[in-house]
Amino acid sequence: MKQLMLGNAAAARGLYEAGVAVASSYPGTPSTEITEELAKYDEVYSEWAPNEKVAMETAFGASLAGKRSFCGMKHVGLNVAADPLFTVSYTGVNAGMVIAVADDAGMHSSQNEQDSRHYARSAKLPMLEPSDSAEALNFAKQAFELSEQFDCPVLLKMCTRVAHSQSVVETGERVAPPEKPYEKNIAKYVMTPANAIRRHPKVEERMEKLAEFAETSALNRVEEGSDRAVGIITSSTCYQYVREVCGDRFPILKLGMIWPLPEKKIRDFAASVTTVTVVEELDSFIETYLRELGIACSGKAFFPPLGEFSQNVVAEKMGLPVHKGVALDENIPPRPPAMCAGCPHRGLFYTLSKNKCTVLGDIGCYTLGAAAPLNAIEMTLCMGASVSAAHGYNKALGAESERRTVAVIGDSTFMHSGMTGLANIAYNGSHSTVIILDNSITGMTGHQQNPTTGYNIKGEPAGKIDLEALCKAMGFTRVRVVDPYDLAACDAAVKEELAADEASVIISRRPCALLKYVKHKAPLRVDADKCVGCKSCMRIGCPAISIHDGKATVDQTLCVGCGVCAQLCKVGAFESTAEKEG
Repeated sequence: MKQLMLGNAAAARGLYEAGVAVASSYPGTPSTEITEELAKYDEVYSEWAPNEKVAMETAFGASLAGKRSFCGMKHVGLNVAADPLFTVSYTGVNAGMVIAVADDAGMHSSQNEQDSRHYARSAKLPMLEPSDSAEALNFAKQAFELSEQFDCPVLLKMCTRVAHSQSVVETGERVAPPEKPYEKNIAKYVMTPANAIRRHPKVEERMEKLAEFAETSALNRVEEGSDRAVGIITSSTCYQYVREVCGDRFPILKLGMIWPLPEKKIRDFAASVTTVTVVEELDSFIETYLRELGIACSGKAFFPPLGEFSQNVVAEKMGLPVHKGVALDENIPPRPPAMCAGCPHRGLFYTLSKNKCTVLGDIGCYTLGAAAPLNAIEMTLCMGASVSAAHGYNKALGAESERRTVAVIGDSTFMHSGMTGLANIAYNGSHSTVIILDNSITGMTGHQQNPTTGYNIKGEPAGKIDLEALCKAMGFTRVRVVDPYDLAACDAAVKEELAADEASVIISRRPCALLKYVKHKAPLRVDADKCVGCKSCMRIGCPAISIHDGKATVDQTLCVGCGVCAQLCKVGAFESTAEKEG
C-alpha cells in the first residue's frame, strides 16, 4: 500500500517489516519518532532506556540472544554510546542489529553540528544514508540483511530533513526471520585483550568484503545526465536538492551506502566526466575520500561546512539560476524560543537570577533559562555536565564559590547521566548544591516517559525511581523538595542550601504545564486601576504577560493561573478570573 509517511515513521516501518523484536532508545530530536512509531507495533518490544549507552547495550543483548534488535539516538547520543559501539564492531552480532543515528545540520535542536559519518569510518562499521522516506523504509530492511551477512551492527544515518519530512512509501508485510539460537562463544564475545586482538583482523577482513559489496550494491547508483562537463557525487537530502536544481542535466553518483565507499565505482564515474563536484552537508567526508584516492574534485571550496543546505544554496554555489521567491510586504518580528506560560522552571530560575547565583545548566527545555529576561544559566555543555562541572568549578575556586554556585538538571537528564556526577560530589566532597528540575516527563523531545515518571513507553505502569531516596542513598543528608510556583519557598531553599557546609540537593517539583493530565487554575487578569506600570511582572519573561498603554495585561488563552507573576506585583494588580466571576 502506498502512503505519505514521515521519514522516521518510514524507518520504523522498515524495521517492523524486517522482523525487529527488541527496540531500546533514548529520545533525542530528530530521532525520537522512530522508536515512538515502533512502540505502536505490538509485535515489537520497545522501551526508553535511561541513556544511549544503555540502549545500545540492550540492543546488543537482544541480538546476542538471537532476535533482531534496534536502538536509535541523535548524533550527540552516539557520543554517549561510543563505548559499546567500537567494541561491538569487534564482537559482531548474532541476529541483526541496526543503530539509527540522526544528525542535526542547522542545529534546530542540538548543541553542535557533528557529522556522524566519521563514526562509521572510525568504528569500522557500514553506514546507510537514506535520502527520503521510501529509502528510509527500504534501507532499514536492508540494514538487517547486511548486519547478518557481515556479522556486525549497521548504522542507519538519518538527518533532520529526512526524519521530519514526508514522501511516498510502499509498505509491505512483516516477515520475522527464524530466531537464531545463542551459542556460547567466549573467543567471539568476551573482549579481553587476548580475544580482542584476534578479533581485529576479522574486522579488517569484513571491511574489505563490505567495500566489495559497495561496488555492486544498488544502494549506490549512477544516474545519467546530458552534460558530462560536471559529474556530481552526493547523498542524503543533498541528492534531492541537486535533482531539483539540476534535473537530469548532469550525471549523478548517488551514494546510499556512505561507508565503506565504492572506490572503483567512484573512479569510473570520475573518469566519465570532465570535473567532479561533491555536494554534502557538514564535513568534507566524501570529498576527503576522493582526494585520498587522488581524484581531483571540488566541494567545500564553495559549499559551506556548516548548516543545512537548500535548493537555493545548491543552485547559487553551482552558478545556476536561483529562485528568488516572493518577499512579504512587512518584516515579521522574530519570535525567539521561550519557556511556556506556566512553565514550572520559571520561578526557580527567577529566584536564582535574583540571588545572583552562578548557574551551570544542562540539556533540556530548561536551557531557555539562559535567555532574557532571566539570563540565569551561564553554561550548558552536554547531558549531565552541569553536576560534574559544578563540582569542578567549586573545587577550583573553593568555599566562596560553593556559596553562590548551583547546578540545574532535569529529571530525565539526571537519570541519563547526572547520577554519576552526583556520586562524584558525594565521594570527593565539594559542598555543591544541585537542583533537579523534576517536571515529571522528558519535556525537550515531546513528552516521553523516563525512569522517574512511573510509566513506560506505552504509558503503562512501570518502575519509578524515588529521587529523594536515591539522593539520600548516594550520601546526601540535605535533600529537600520545593514547589517552583512558590517564590518564597524557592528563595528560602536556595539561600539555606548555599549557606550549608555540606553538599545538598533541591528537587524543584511540579509537572510540565503542557501535560494533558495537569489541571490548571483559572487564568489571571490585571486590574488596570491598580497597575502602576512598574513592569515587575515582566521580569519572569512569561509569554502570557505584555504591556499595553503602559499597563500590564494577561493573554488569558495562554495563562494557566500559576500565580508567579502575582507574587511579584507589590500593588496586588493581578487577580483570578474565577474569583472575579464568583
